[in-house]
Amino acid sequence: MRITKSRVARAITAAVAVGLIATGCSSERDSDNKSDGAKDTFVFAGAGDPGSLDPALASDGETFRVTRQAFEALLEHESGGTKLVGGLAETWSSNDEGTVWTFNLRKGVKFHDGEAFNAAAVCANYDHWFNWTGTYQSSAVSYYWQTIMGGFAKNEDKETPEANYKSCTAKDENTAVIEVKKPSANLPGGFSLNALAIHSPKALAEYKKQDASAKGDAITYPKYSQEAGTVAGTGPYKITKWNKGNKEVTLQRFDGYWGEKAKIKNLVFRTIDTEEGRRQALQAGDIDGYDLVAPADVKTLEDQGYVVPTRGVFNLFYVGMSQSANKALKKKEVRQAIAQAIDKENLVKTQLPEGGKVADQFMPDTIAGYSKNVTKYPFDTAAAKGLLKKAGEEKLEIEFCYPTEVTRPYMPAPQDLFELMKADLEKAGITVKPKAMKWAPDYLDATEAGSCALHMLGWTGDFNDGYNFIGTWFAEYDKQWGFKDKKVFDAVNAGSKLGKADERVAAYEKANEAIMDYLPGVPISSSPPAIAFAKNVNPPAVSPLTQEVFSEASFK
Repeated sequence: MRITKSRVARAITAAVAVGLIATGCSSERDSDNKSDGAKDTFVFAGAGDPGSLDPALASDGETFRVTRQAFEALLEHESGGTKLVGGLAETWSSNDEGTVWTFNLRKGVKFHDGEAFNAAAVCANYDHWFNWTGTYQSSAVSYYWQTIMGGFAKNEDKETPEANYKSCTAKDENTAVIEVKKPSANLPGGFSLNALAIHSPKALAEYKKQDASAKGDAITYPKYSQEAGTVAGTGPYKITKWNKGNKEVTLQRFDGYWGEKAKIKNLVFRTIDTEEGRRQALQAGDIDGYDLVAPADVKTLEDQGYVVPTRGVFNLFYVGMSQSANKALKKKEVRQAIAQAIDKENLVKTQLPEGGKVADQFMPDTIAGYSKNVTKYPFDTAAAKGLLKKAGEEKLEIEFCYPTEVTRPYMPAPQDLFELMKADLEKAGITVKPKAMKWAPDYLDATEAGSCALHMLGWTGDFNDGYNFIGTWFAEYDKQWGFKDKKVFDAVNAGSKLGKADERVAAYEKANEAIMDYLPGVPISSSPPAIAFAKNVNPPAVSPLTQEVFSEASFK
């Protein structure tokens, strides 16, 4: 998810710059209490604004946190886990090659606008995305469609990937068959993405009347995606208001929901962009929960009686190296020296929440495909100095970019992490030139372009398949890294072409070994981010994928 990958992040930042709706500043909580004193509004604080009310146009976790409550995909993940379960499809199957996927759909499901859900609605959505044109074909707008299904019916840019999607057929009212050209490691996991959640066909007809547009990197999103009223899913909540002045999105319980009804009538997502601000709002009773708790605040909140569950480990934090930004990084000894100069154990011990783990490859050990046989680069300042000498880079100067105004699940305190790594590198004799940059758009654009020699980024998995991690970075040439190594690319892509899960896992293990032998960057850690709730809240099951279902929440 969820846009921790730099080249995808532009979709968030562009959206907030355009099509803003003029609103007042009245609080969404003015009527959150019933006459009998019982609360009927739950307010949850995230770290950033959503970018769109149409999840198909999004690629960031803050957007999906909101849209996941209103839209459902064919498949979902079990509550609080990573196992695929039925969503709008009760059951599913594929042919042996993994190219024909059959979905047996739930009956009696209604969209928020009263339209009936059926196989024709499923195909209307997939064909809608497949036939996108113009700005909708931008990777910043349709990232997840392109990641899962490739390109479009007619690609307008030679760099757009070839379409792997072939067709969707409504075999009967309750059976949809989706066919792809080649097997993919992104399936069936991709069918669970909220970006591929199903919309009402009536709403789709309205969507088609509006275009997205772009001027340079700035994207103007269609009006329907920037204000409540048009979008319609099948989820337990429906979106009723987006007050951009107050940085709040309001959802209301959908009483026609096919499954278990939401326990709380109104749900409000509010943006509070600092860890301290979110904590203080919870302690003041202004909100009922918040995400991305600072590790140092966990015990304090627990001691005060707040509910502070910790998610499972499903992310990866790394230091990226751009060989195009600093030619010294083309030397393997220099990359190895940087890896051995960083004291990962200290970073995990001092900066991450309890349960954080040192990483030795570009996926956490909770992902199928993790290898125990990768080349390791243990912390050793003397060895780092020796490698720099061997490379003829004893006086190495290198720019190290780090982000400001951001908190990520894998990166709780960017500046603190940076300062510790800077000190480690300097002990090895490397002169570090710090460059602080605002997270969006400056930092994300710079890392995407490969202009930062060293930088800090990460990834939280979308689903439990190794390609969702290593394929994100190393399936092909990427400016972020600036290297071309056919052995790495081939190893990473080998698993993506295999239909059987056990064969893919074995291929991913080999790919991790090839990646860490080449060492394009330094995997640092994986961490279990904490989420906090008020004392009177029965929280939803917390998800390692950060896919909490807030209809499960209730007040005590």
